Amino acid sequence: MTIAQIGIVISILVYLSAMLLMGFVSSKDTNDVKDFYLGGRKLGPLVTAMSAEASDMSSYLLMGVPGLAYLTGIADAGWTAVGLIAGTYLNWLFTAKRLRNYTEKLDAITIPDYFKKRFRDKSNIILCIGAVFILIFFVPYTASGFSACGKLFSSLFGVNYQLAMIVSAVIIVGYTTTGGFLAASKTDFIQSIVMSLALLFVLGYGVYSAGGLGSVMENAKALPGFLNVSATYDNAANIAAPYGLFNKITMFCWGLGYFGMPHILLRFMAVRKAGELKLSRRIASIWVVFSLGIAVFLGVVGRALTQTGALNSLVDATNPGSASKAETLIVVLAQQISEHGFIFALVAGLVLAGILASTMSTADSQLIAASSSVSENIIQETFGIKLSETAAMITARATLIAVAVFGVIIAWNPNSSIFGIVSFAWAGFGAVFGPIMILSLYWKRTNKFGAVAGMVSGGLMVFIWKYFVRPLGGVWDLYELAPAFLVAIIVIVLVSLATKQPEKEVTDTFEEVKNM
Repeated sequence: MTIAQIGIVISILVYLSAMLLMGFVSSKDTNDVKDFYLGGRKLGPLVTAMSAEASDMSSYLLMGVPGLAYLTGIADAGWTAVGLIAGTYLNWLFTAKRLRNYTEKLDAITIPDYFKKRFRDKSNIILCIGAVFILIFFVPYTASGFSACGKLFSSLFGVNYQLAMIVSAVIIVGYTTTGGFLAASKTDFIQSIVMSLALLFVLGYGVYSAGGLGSVMENAKALPGFLNVSATYDNAANIAAPYGLFNKITMFCWGLGYFGMPHILLRFMAVRKAGELKLSRRIASIWVVFSLGIAVFLGVVGRALTQTGALNSLVDATNPGSASKAETLIVVLAQQISEHGFIFALVAGLVLAGILASTMSTADSQLIAASSSVSENIIQETFGIKLSETAAMITARATLIAVAVFGVIIAWNPNSSIFGIVSFAWAGFGAVFGPIMILSLYWKRTNKFGAVAGMVSGGLMVFIWKYFVRPLGGVWDLYELAPAFLVAIIVIVLVSLATKQPEKEVTDTFEEVKNM
């Protein structure tokens, strides 16, 4: 093992040890299932904001977005970032406070549990549907994180991709099963700081290595359409491809997904006081602009370095448009940093720990949400199997491990694209939970029949559009979240209006929460 690799390993081991220690410490404050899933509703505004954004910005922040910008230029990645920024702000503005008040009033600790109690669904149909969709879409989402870890260690040390992925999964599961939601939230806060430092340092190194900002821009301009918000760079033909309004809307629609992300919505539910969410919103909005802006520009810097011959390892002669290879950009840059001496190797290790942070901060939150869906929503409430507090905790942790195993299986192929996996899961959550979340908080007439119909239609439309409609190309090549979200909204409204009004108890609670 070289000096550079030793330095990297030391930094990563210190970081991982700190995360496991945090899980152990948090376990002392995790006394029951409610603490395990929601942390006793005692998160402060800063931890709420940063843990929500860290759990949101998975490996696609440090690997997926820079890789996309590296391949095709700023249009695709840039419009995606704009949509994510807008979605983040609007979600905090319209969803956070009212959801916090509603779930406290109803004593709901999971998203499916909230929908069940919001609509007084004694049949548990809403609960079961919500829990099933969480499992369907969280398993591949978690897989994207494991894939990122596998690519990281495989690229760094030449170790087997699958082995690296399994070891990473074991560590993530280790601290999450120990400390639950509090461990996930506290580690996410730390991880958001590590991610920020990693982005800043790599960007600074990349600009310096390319000869300065002017050189970066000149090299990027040499690629047709690369710096154009209305065009993309075609790697195979070396030409600019048109990127019209339809494409922009497609990528901007990523922002719709926020209203249905269980792992983000849980942070709103767990904040200490609803009044503290205003400060959380400001902190989160600033951070997401900062992080996504740097991630997109990092792709530009990386491409400029390739133009100068400094990053030829990212160019695949047989497949110049390889997304999987482009997503290792930050790993390659970190390796170059590590070659300048032991101190730089330690810093490079911190950068690579940032990749782990982006992965772990999302994976741990997803595992918690998926675990709660099975243990609380399906086993205990839908099937009516009553578990003791001890049995419920064991079931929760066993479910978490099972979801992780399935995630590893899905990510087994080293050529899988992180951005591609995340985009599908993101669409699924956004379409299933987003429309009903918005209407449940702001439209009193919404009833349980509309809720069921909207969740099912949104989830099905994601699959239908992605696998049957979008392949037609042309005007049909629209990101599946947009049509699925729209269909779900329409179905919820029509079915709610066509069926009986909610009971007086339901509407009275709605008004009470509205006035809080």
